[in-house]
Amino acid sequence: MKIVLALLLLALFSWPCHATEQYAAQTGKSCSACHLDPAGGGELTAEGKAFSASKATPGQAPGVSAPAKAPSVSVPAKASGITAAAKVFRFVIGYIHMLTAILWFGTILYVHLVLKPAYAAGGLPRGEVRVGVLSMAVMGITGIVLTYFRVTSWDMLLHTRFGVLLMIKIGLYLVMVCTAAYVVLFIGPKLKAKRREPATLPQGGDLTIDELASCDGKEGRPAWFAYQGKLYDATASRLWKQGVHMGRHNAGEDLTEALKLAPHGSEKVAMMPAVGALVAQTDRKAPLHERVFFFMAYMNLSIVFLVVLILALWRWA
Repeated sequence: MKIVLALLLLALFSWPCHATEQYAAQTGKSCSACHLDPAGGGELTAEGKAFSASKATPGQAPGVSAPAKAPSVSVPAKASGITAAAKVFRFVIGYIHMLTAILWFGTILYVHLVLKPAYAAGGLPRGEVRVGVLSMAVMGITGIVLTYFRVTSWDMLLHTRFGVLLMIKIGLYLVMVCTAAYVVLFIGPKLKAKRREPATLPQGGDLTIDELASCDGKEGRPAWFAYQGKLYDATASRLWKQGVHMGRHNAGEDLTEALKLAPHGSEKVAMMPAVGALVAQTDRKAPLHERVFFFMAYMNLSIVFLVVLILALWRWA
């Protein structure tokens, strides 16, 4: 994390030269003739520096460049020789890349800020897992294609502000991929195993949140959930088949926060039989896999904000 912050600070204080499109119009060349970044902006090439110096020569007429210093190096074929079909292809890939990022980041923000990570502490929802895996695959493929079109050399990647920010962005993406793979392959099965443990129901039906997790409505177990400190039995409800309501709410959890987003009020919950109360959890250190899960969840949320910061630096810094 310290390395990432250091690179961000380096990028922040590497201010680009402010050029305008009139220079390209005067020379008849594309932006890449004067800029290391084919899209324009940022560090200048040798010719760009010479042209900039010629514009600053005292007594020179406005809009006229010094003949001896006019840029003469040809534009890289990758930047200038792109065909119309390739431009359309690049545009489509960029659109898919941006749309997938919105879908992926939107899901992360919704789960972390609205539902909270505890929503998945009893097992990773299949819908969110599918969205995440598909989004990471599409982002990786489209990102490679866009990098091929945008980055013309290793020098541009390593010594320009755009290149440094791009490498940081790629690094953050790889961190998210690795953490997601670890959660899905190793932590997810342990979270689900917790729900399969047989429940030992205390006298009177009062349960702690850990004991409630076993009443998930699967494999013949009762479908109970907590709402505002009370426990309700949804086993007989046709809307809670296999302990899942509307494909999103799972039995065995405290749904007080989640049901605030439901289209109905608390009267629907009150219609179900109350079977006990949710009692305070005894002091117990959470298992290591649960603590790792919550750490990675909030780490990915932080990465989302960092990636958005990078996009802002590209466009407006």
